[in-house]
Amino acid sequence: MNTKAVRIHGKMDLRLEDISLPEVGPDDVQVKIISDSVCMSTYKAAVEGAEHKRVPDDVAEHPTIVGHEFCGDIVAVGENWKRKYQPGQHFAIQPAHFYKGSLMAPGYSYQHCGGSAQYANIPIETLLMDCVLPYHSDTYFYGSLAEPMSCIVGTYHAMYHTTPGSYVHEMGIKEGGKLALLASVGPMGLGAIDYALHCDRRPSLLVVTDIDDARLKRAESIYTVEEAKKQGIALHYVNTRMENATAYLRELSGGTGYDDVICFAPVKPVVEQAGDILGYDGCLNFFAGPTNTQFKAEFNFYNVHYLYTHLVGTSGGNTDDMREAIEMMNAGKLNPAAMVTHIGGLNAVVDTVLNLPQIPGGKKLIYNHIDLPLTAIDDFEEKGRADPLFAELDKLCKAHNGLWNGEAEKYLLANAKAI
Repeated sequence: MNTKAVRIHGKMDLRLEDISLPEVGPDDVQVKIISDSVCMSTYKAAVEGAEHKRVPDDVAEHPTIVGHEFCGDIVAVGENWKRKYQPGQHFAIQPAHFYKGSLMAPGYSYQHCGGSAQYANIPIETLLMDCVLPYHSDTYFYGSLAEPMSCIVGTYHAMYHTTPGSYVHEMGIKEGGKLALLASVGPMGLGAIDYALHCDRRPSLLVVTDIDDARLKRAESIYTVEEAKKQGIALHYVNTRMENATAYLRELSGGTGYDDVICFAPVKPVVEQAGDILGYDGCLNFFAGPTNTQFKAEFNFYNVHYLYTHLVGTSGGNTDDMREAIEMMNAGKLNPAAMVTHIGGLNAVVDTVLNLPQIPGGKKLIYNHIDLPLTAIDDFEEKGRADPLFAELDKLCKAHNGLWNGEAEKYLLANAKAI
């Protein structure tokens, strides 16, 4: 089968190309990819090229397909997998399968599988590790966002707390405790707010910070203080550009500091502020991976010794985390649509990935079978004056509080120009 795909050839060298997939053999599952959301990790892979831990050393000779947050339909199943998969099933994928400890993953390591393709052959490692997950919904973009949501779910599960005199760690954020999310109104931070408000282990205090008033106001319009109060959570949005911001954050905690702090920016002052607001037995999760291999920040080791503060880091979630994310979305407990600020077609992937840090907003959602420039949802109204496609998309999004939604997706897929 022939397909269009975006492949990495080296550092900052991505190309949209026509390639041929091998015939489906007994151990193969072939899929049609409908949507893929662009992750900062893909930009990092483009920056590092073959130096990236998941990108093969010989990528210049054997380019691999990028994109790892994808969802679509199963179209062909080899004989050895017919008891588990059938053509026509919807699927979402967990790319981090860690088969026999390997870091290889779809979207980085494989010549015939990645989210930035119209069709792909699933690697045997992904199948053996049960990382092709049934997805029972006709809204595809939620399936794409299940992977980033699984990273958030995993972050919450990785937090831990201790009991004096015991060496047993109690996993998860402290139920009924105090939680701070720093630099947390980007796409992943918004997902973290959503999960904190609706998971089964909620804090009593949730403080969300950033340095951008517009982004904070957007977050508050989606996840309101009133909604949080109904969940038994006191929610505060704080712009930390203020003087003595760290002291103010500690004051909000009642002066005792926070049980859990998650840092969403690899910025030295933010990381240090996260450490400075920890309370007794406080757990700091450094979520945002830096591109600088020498990134460092100070941490108070007096408090490590006497207040039992501690640090964890997470990079991705596991398959159980992704199943939890999908179940919560299907149950209406999570709505990751807030993450999405732009949509585009497969033709927009190369420029989007290579310029990702300079493009404002949240998640860039790609539909792989259409030709569409990357477009902000906020620009739909203006573009709709000349293009009826955007006029209708604007109408559908405004009916959902300005968010991307299943109705808009269906309209787009039915009416956009095919690539």
